[in-house]
Order: sequence, then structure tokens, then C-alpha cells
Amino acid sequence: MIETLRRFIRQRRSVEISAASTESPHDEIQLAATALLLDLAYADGAFSPPERAHIESALGRHFNLDLPSVQALLTLAEAERRRAVDHFHFTRMICEHLDVGQRVVLAEVMVGVILADGRVQDHESVLLRKLAGLLDVAPGYLAEARKRADATQATR
Repeated sequence: MIETLRRFIRQRRSVEISAASTESPHDEIQLAATALLLDLAYADGAFSPPERAHIESALGRHFNLDLPSVQALLTLAEAERRRAVDHFHFTRMICEHLDVGQRVVLAEVMVGVILADGRVQDHESVLLRKLAGLLDVAPGYLAEARKRADATQATR
């Protein structure tokens, strides 16, 4: 039994290493950010059309992707999100490759996700604060991101 587990782990590592060598960090960052956005969208138990529209718009705008590419990224991120046991892998990838300003922009998009459906549940706010902490976004920056996202939502 233990040997079977060891073989499984070795095979998984070799698949991850070979996949990582063919992907650029940019692709992995996009996937990680999208998975976090999806986690926030599902935090209230439903992925609403306004949340989907906000995420699609943000991904297209920030990653310069067309709609079919955005939809493919959402599909891949959904699979990764379901397989993940926690948020650490995603947040670590983002922290390694994005500076604090870029992470604050991501936090602003995250706030927009929880505001998109017109109501903010407590568990959405808790998850947002948790992710902001893992992304090393200081509470003051998160508050500023919230103000900007609120202003953006008010103009729509």
C-alpha cells in the first residue's frame, strides 16, 4: 500500500514537472488568478451571471484575451479549482510573479466579484480577507481596492 502511494506521488510529480516546463509562468498566473476569482464567485453557493460577466470582462481586460480564450481559461481554472485542496498553491504562484501593485489590482477584481450580484455575504468577505492575506495585500490596500471597486460598481 505504501509503495503504491509512493509510485502515485512520483508519477504525479513527474507529470507536474513536465507540464510546468511547457507552460510559461504567465499562463500559470492567469490560471491561478482565475481559480481564485472562481472560488470567490462560488463562495455564496452560486456562480451568478453578473459574477461571470465581471470575471470574463476582467480576464479579457487584464490579460488581453478574447472571449473564446477567456472561456477556455475559465474551464481550465474550474478543473484546477475543484482539484485543489487549498488556496496556497494559487496564491504562492501569484506572490512569486506579481508585484504588490499587481496583487492590489487582483484584489480589486476580487472585490468586484463579490459585489457583482448586488449582495455581499459574510463568508464572501471572510474568504476575500483570507485570500488578501495569502496574497500579502495589506488591509489598507484591500480597503482602497474595495473603495475603487465600489465606485466602479456605482457607475455601472
